[in-house]
Amino acid sequence: MTQMTGNGLGPGGIDTTTPNVARIYDYLLGGKDNFAVDRAAAEQLIASIPDVAAIARDSRAFLDRAVRYLAARAGVRQFVDLGSGLPTRSNVHELAHREAPDTRVAYVDNDPVVASHGQALLRSRDRVIMVHADLRKPASIMQHPDVRGLLDLAQPVALLCTSSLHFVPDEAGPHQIIAEYRDYLAPGSYLAITHAPVVAAEEDPNGDVDSATSVYSRASAQLHARSLPEIRRFFDGFYLLDPGLVWMPEWRPDPGIAPSGRVRSLYAGVGRKP
Repeated sequence: MTQMTGNGLGPGGIDTTTPNVARIYDYLLGGKDNFAVDRAAAEQLIASIPDVAAIARDSRAFLDRAVRYLAARAGVRQFVDLGSGLPTRSNVHELAHREAPDTRVAYVDNDPVVASHGQALLRSRDRVIMVHADLRKPASIMQHPDVRGLLDLAQPVALLCTSSLHFVPDEAGPHQIIAEYRDYLAPGSYLAITHAPVVAAEEDPNGDVDSATSVYSRASAQLHARSLPEIRRFFDGFYLLDPGLVWMPEWRPDPGIAPSGRVRSLYAGVGRKP
């Protein structure tokens, strides 16, 4: 990874002294786009939740299944990936293009490392862009000139929010944020979400969630687990597809493929706007 300067900032003013959630996730997936502070935080997560890397892989597997369904069976040809994270294997555009090469994909992330890496990776590609923006500001994204130049908002769009909304605090109004995105989406659009749940003490005897929350409290964004009804509220105005809002590995699993981590990890669901 890029070397640090004496004040803990990398080139371009990137903060290398605070753990970053996208770079932590990159490390958990076996990537190399992370700093020592991110690796230390990831190792603390692993100490608290030994299968956290497996859960990250399962989250990636859900994204794979959801994108394949949306591109191949639902016929979606436009995707917006909010909080996309660092480029890694099986990106949304790669998955979608296997099913439909004419699919257009807009990645969105507020981290400059993600944006710079994504823009470098996608520079030679058409129909795919990376936008440096904050998902908490829907208008700045859906009205962004690059997004408007790529997508036709009069046609269905799949909005992907995998492992991103649980980093939006309640005071930022996460449900209202998703409602604003929904209002930009044409009928026949889709919303896909994975989200960390509030876990009862008897289901979490080792304090895994509390430990993970403590690690993220020192990172670039804090973890905000939510109850099942709170997560379901994100789908207001959408019809949940079968099997509904379920544990992530239970959403349309591929035959013969077992989850890498625990089944009860994150909730997952895909909804359609009528």
